[in-house]
Amino acid sequence: MAVRSKSSKAWLSEHVNDHYVHKAQKDGYRARAAYKLLEINEKDKLIKPGTVLADLGSAPGSWSQVAAKLVGENGRVFALDILPMDDIAGVSFIQGDFREESVLAEFESLLDGRPLDLVICDMAPNMSGNAVTDQARSFYLCELALDFAASHLKSGGSFLVKVFQGAGYQEYMAAMRDVFATVQTRKPDASRNRSSEIYLLGRNKR
Repeated sequence: MAVRSKSSKAWLSEHVNDHYVHKAQKDGYRARAAYKLLEINEKDKLIKPGTVLADLGSAPGSWSQVAAKLVGENGRVFALDILPMDDIAGVSFIQGDFREESVLAEFESLLDGRPLDLVICDMAPNMSGNAVTDQARSFYLCELALDFAASHLKSGGSFLVKVFQGAGYQEYMAAMRDVFATVQTRKPDASRNRSSEIYLLGRNKR
C-alpha cells in the first residue's frame, strides 16, 4: 500500500474534521463548495427566483444544487463539466470539455438563444503539481469562461468566477473590467484560508 505524504495526511485530516464537509453531508449537498456560493449569494443577491444561469465546471454539482433551489420553477440552470454529474432536478447538464468548440456549440444549442442573467464558474484544471503550469491552465479556463460570459450574458448581467492569485491575476482583473462596470473580490468563509483561491464578481455587463 502506498505511503501517504505528510501533506496528503494533513489534507485528509483537515477534510475529515472540516465543519463544512460535515454540514454538506447533513444538508444533502454534494460538496462543501455549496457554502461558498450560498455565502456569496447572501451578500450579493445574484440568484433569485426566475434567474437564468450557466454553471461552468459544475461537477459534482453542489453549485447547481444551490442554484436550482434558488431559481425556482421560473428559472433555468444550464450546467457543463468535463466530468460526469448525476442528475439534479431543474438542471440541464452537458458533459464535455469546455475548451472544445464542438462542446461549446452543443452547450449553446441547449441555451437556445436565451440571454443569461448570470454565469458562475468554479472550474479548475487537473493539477499537475507544477505551479507555473497549473496557474497558466487555470487562467486559460477563466479566460474562456469570461469570453462565454461576455457573449451570452444579457446587458446588466453578472459573472462569478474562481481564480487563483498569482501570475496573470492583475491582467485577468483588467480583462473583466473591460466587460463589467464593477469587479469585486470575494473570499467566503468556506474557502480555506491557506488556499490562494479567490472569487471575482463582475456586475452590470456593459
